Amino acid sequence: MEMKRIPWGPIRSSLIDNFSFGDIKLIVGYADIDMSGLAHLEQKYQGGASKSQLLNEIDKQVGAMDCDNVGVLASICCEEMLRKNPNLIEDLERVLSRVGWKFSGTAILPVEIFDLSELKDIPENAHEDILKSATRLRNGDLSGSLSASCGALDSVTSSIYQEFNVGNPNKASFQERIKKSIEAIKAKEKLVSEFQAIGWAESDYKILLSNLHGSLNQAAVVMQKLRSNMGDVHGTKPVISAIVFDSIKWSLILLRVMATRNEF
Repeated sequence: MEMKRIPWGPIRSSLIDNFSFGDIKLIVGYADIDMSGLAHLEQKYQGGASKSQLLNEIDKQVGAMDCDNVGVLASICCEEMLRKNPNLIEDLERVLSRVGWKFSGTAILPVEIFDLSELKDIPENAHEDILKSATRLRNGDLSGSLSASCGALDSVTSSIYQEFNVGNPNKASFQERIKKSIEAIKAKEKLVSEFQAIGWAESDYKILLSNLHGSLNQAAVVMQKLRSNMGDVHGTKPVISAIVFDSIKWSLILLRVMATRNEF
């Protein structure tokens, strides 16, 4: 999967609609813009440069950037725009959602990474790392993204180990941590109870549960192997982008299971 980059056009339009000449210079100054190339543009009482002229000069620099650098520039501008005017988020969300982007806090993420509504279904102590994983994926830091998605699972399994007195998570493999955590919270027993409550026959749900838990174990094995060979917070290991994207999805599936508690 090739990650699309944050579009400059809608952000440019929002800059010119909502910020002064000086604010625009200040905002783009936080990004990778050569400010010396804008130095000749000044706003004066008479005969000074307009906001449109300023943005045209910025456009020339943006046009010379590669896609990755445009994405970083756009992301920084969004964050600085919201820092100066938090009320602008609805307008930015409106223009960016049309082209496949959305906000989590002040971070902007492509829609296809995951639905932010999914956060409510996973443990709260996984939120930071999952969002970090998505942000790194957006920025092209694929190995760092994989490390963060595994880190989300580390945080949750560590808390389950402590809560249910499972043992020392640091002495267990990644796969073992996930398997024992799912067992500790009795996720399988809760599912059995739910299937029984809706009238499923044992012969039906036993087959389903067997395959479900087999797939969860396989996902843990895959994540463990990927982490060993592709995960790197410094972004130096070679990676396959489509698999890193899938790793966030696998992490979310495992995290949703580990959000389950036996309530019967």
